[in-house]
Amino acid sequence: MMQIGSAVWTGLTVMTMLLLAQLDMGCCGMTLNSIPLHPASLRPLRTSVGASLQRHKRNWVWNQFFVLEEYTGDDPLYVGKLHSDVDKGEGKVKYVLNGEGASSIFTIDENTGDIHATKRLDREEQPYYTLRAQARDRATNLPVEPESEFVIKVQDINDNEPKFLDGPYNAQVPEMSPVGTSVVEVKATDADDPTYGNSARVVYSILEGQPYFSVEPKTGIVRTALPNMDREARDQYLLVIQAKDMVGQMGGLSGTTSVTVTLTDVNDNPPRFSRKSYQFAVPESLPVASVVAKIKALDSDIGPNAEMDYRIIEGDGLGVFRVVPDKDTQEGVIILQKNLDFEKKSSYTLKIEASNRNIDPRFLSQGPFSDTAMVRLTVENVDEPPIFSPLSKMVVSEAAKVGTIIGTVSALDPDSTNSPIRYSIDRNTDLERFFNIESTTGVISTAKPLDREANAVHNITILAIESLDPSQVGKGAALITVMDINDNAPVFAIEYETILCESAGPGQVIETISAVDKDEPPSGHRFVFSLTAETAGNMNFTLRDNKDNTASILTKRGGFQRREQAMYRLPVLIVDSGTPALSSTNTLSIRVCDCDLDGTPQSCGTEAFMLSAGLSTGALIAILACIIILLVLVLLIVTMRRRKKEPLILDEDRDVRENIVRYDDEGGGEEDTEAFDMVALRNLNAVRDSKARRDVTPEVPTLYCSRPPPYKITPDNGIFREFIWDRLKDADVDPSAPPYDSLQTYAFEGSGSVAESLSSLDSLSTDSEQNYDYLSDWGPRFRKLADLYGHSDSSNIFSS
Repeated sequence: MMQIGSAVWTGLTVMTMLLLAQLDMGCCGMTLNSIPLHPASLRPLRTSVGASLQRHKRNWVWNQFFVLEEYTGDDPLYVGKLHSDVDKGEGKVKYVLNGEGASSIFTIDENTGDIHATKRLDREEQPYYTLRAQARDRATNLPVEPESEFVIKVQDINDNEPKFLDGPYNAQVPEMSPVGTSVVEVKATDADDPTYGNSARVVYSILEGQPYFSVEPKTGIVRTALPNMDREARDQYLLVIQAKDMVGQMGGLSGTTSVTVTLTDVNDNPPRFSRKSYQFAVPESLPVASVVAKIKALDSDIGPNAEMDYRIIEGDGLGVFRVVPDKDTQEGVIILQKNLDFEKKSSYTLKIEASNRNIDPRFLSQGPFSDTAMVRLTVENVDEPPIFSPLSKMVVSEAAKVGTIIGTVSALDPDSTNSPIRYSIDRNTDLERFFNIESTTGVISTAKPLDREANAVHNITILAIESLDPSQVGKGAALITVMDINDNAPVFAIEYETILCESAGPGQVIETISAVDKDEPPSGHRFVFSLTAETAGNMNFTLRDNKDNTASILTKRGGFQRREQAMYRLPVLIVDSGTPALSSTNTLSIRVCDCDLDGTPQSCGTEAFMLSAGLSTGALIAILACIIILLVLVLLIVTMRRRKKEPLILDEDRDVRENIVRYDDEGGGEEDTEAFDMVALRNLNAVRDSKARRDVTPEVPTLYCSRPPPYKITPDNGIFREFIWDRLKDADVDPSAPPYDSLQTYAFEGSGSVAESLSSLDSLSTDSEQNYDYLSDWGPRFRKLADLYGHSDSSNIFSS
């Protein structure tokens, strides 16, 4: 670069830069390198307009550089040149570069100030680099210019295609939408520099989806392109949208995305019955509220647009049937409202209308959104059970004799066959069999005496059975009310406990009594109270009838004493107002008590009087305390006795022994470890040393002698008693010894047993006197034993 005055150079450079920048904006791919753009460079340009040129202070002649991204050449890419007007070309100045990428990405020739890029740059990773330059004296290494900062900007190229970051897209649009209805907006982004060139200027186009949809090139809004798109014909479309940079020009990069467009339903289809008439058969026995039939009008729409209402608009079954929609299946459900009777009407005709519930006004011009169909319902004859007339209410007196006729029930066969009827009573409703019914006439009569007080109303079920078809059974009810008669005498209302204070004076009311009667006369109860003839003249009490079904008991005198008489019994006669009148005598018990000043009884009867006369309350408490103390002492004594140390040798009731068992001989099997075996005491090795202790010791072999001494076995138990007492005495003398109380050995079988020897060693002895010939009489199964052990010849052993 040729060095000239800084002002002139700067002005020319700026003008050249502006011109080339305009050319660069108008052409594709043109770039500028090493063009100064620092605003300070414009100051010399303004001064150069004057008539004379002025010299300014020394300064750098650069501020910003440009470098193309993605450079793929073999040599380092030349970025620009640094030069200070201090440098006279004599080699005394060297240039130093610091900052982002210095020495790693960018290098500088310290002599010339030329800057090169040694690596491939990507604007999308880092759009610019900020560096610092300094000119130093080569000899002293001192700066000759202040350190200045400049920028190397990475210039963009079109190396990134547009991308749909939100794709693929799903969108919905109502069917039958007009042309131009917005469906969805797609958006593509380009990583290139939007401020430089057209690398990031994107236009949109549709590759797949015509002629149904279109897309706006600049905005990416997808719109409908055809009218009357019908969901029922096709409900989904797949679109492919392209975004291309460089304003869509040739050589630009592109990206695509998919858009799935679903047509949503609108109510553009009216309901239609598949047939104009339907016919169903209905049995006459069908109960009310049952489903008779179902019909359905077809609607191509879905969801709320297919919801329908059904109604009966004509026909002779308006009051007998009704139709309701099924919200799940959108069917019209015909329901029975009244009982059917084939004999009265055998068929019905209904005209049913189905209409859409949600109507879209835009499509009313296509016609009514409803349809009608005729439904014929044929009633089928069913063999029905007999039908009773309405509930039969009957009345009978509880005084009625057995066999009295109460009333009659009747039932009819509703079928045309008019089968004869047989009547019976359901005994589950008449468990005690109070009533009978005549099977052919239905006449009900009493079978037992009735009691209104036990059961005033009988609700019995009558069965009517067809004679021609016994399986047809009808049920009816008969309500029988039992009328009351005066057959119960009145009695006291409660069990009275009348208290008479000793301080009571003459004419004092001591009790008010009332009566009850199980009967229920129509005019109500009216009781008359009086004393019996035997007690009417007594000198103690009198009775006053209050005329309101109550009576008062009064004293005739005062001075009642418990000592003289503690209890009075007063017979009271009660008469009812029935026809005939009934009466009863009830006894009122009156107890004489000691009362306080308020009339509250303190003690009653002779026992209380004797107790209060003999002992005071304090004495009773003292006696009770003594009894409790004695009981506590007795319990303590019993407890202490139980805690005393148990003797080592226990009695027979609490026999706890430790068994020493030897198994060096034949033994006794599992019973060796059982309770005390008296046979073991016959062993002469274990007895006859009254001074030495006979407890069994751990040294078991010492229990046996080489030869047992002779010992006489006697039938009595004296020997055993003597042996046991000796053992008990030894145990008492030495309480610290273990209770080896049991001695069981089987070395000596014994010879004096009542049952004799149980050993089978000599069972086959020829000296045996036992005769087993009787076994042959027991049958073929015992014949073998008879031959083995009998006295018959040996030749017969194998004969069987």
